[in-house]
Amino acid sequence: MSQQRIGNQLNESYGDRNERGQVTAFVVVMVTALILCAGLVIDGGLTLASKIRATDEAQSASRAGAEQIDLATYRATGTIVLDPTGALRAAEQYLAATGDHGQVSVVGDTVTVTVVATQPTQILGLAGLHSLTVSASASARAFRGISGPGQ
Repeated sequence: MSQQRIGNQLNESYGDRNERGQVTAFVVVMVTALILCAGLVIDGGLTLASKIRATDEAQSASRAGAEQIDLATYRATGTIVLDPTGALRAAEQYLAATGDHGQVSVVGDTVTVTVVATQPTQILGLAGLHSLTVSASASARAFRGISGPGQ
C-alpha cells in the first residue's frame, strides 16, 4: 500500500477535521490552572502564618500595655488601676520593636491592640495579586492574681 492511500484511509476514518494545536491549548490551560492552585496553597499558607503572627504580636503588645499600672494608687489602696499613658506608650513601643504597624487604644482597664500586616505573594503575583493584607486584634486587662481555672 502506498503512503498516499494510507493517508486517505486515515482521513476517511477520522474525518477531514484539522485538530492540530488542540492538545497545546489544553496543556496551556491546565498548566495555568495548576500554577494558580499552587499559588492559592502556597500564598494562602503564608498569609495564614502572617495572620497567626499578627495575632501573637497583638496579644503580646496588649499584655505589655496592661502591665502598666498606676503604682501610687495600687500602693495606697491596693486597687489595680491602669496608667493609660504608660499603657499606650508600652504597647506602641512593643509594636515598634517588632516592626509591626497597628493601633492601640486604652479604655478603662483594658488595652486593645490591632495589628495590620501585609504579606507579599510568591506565586499569585503572576496573576496580578502582589500582596494580601491581614489584621488581628487582641485585648488585655489589668488585674491582680489568678482569675480562674487554668491561669
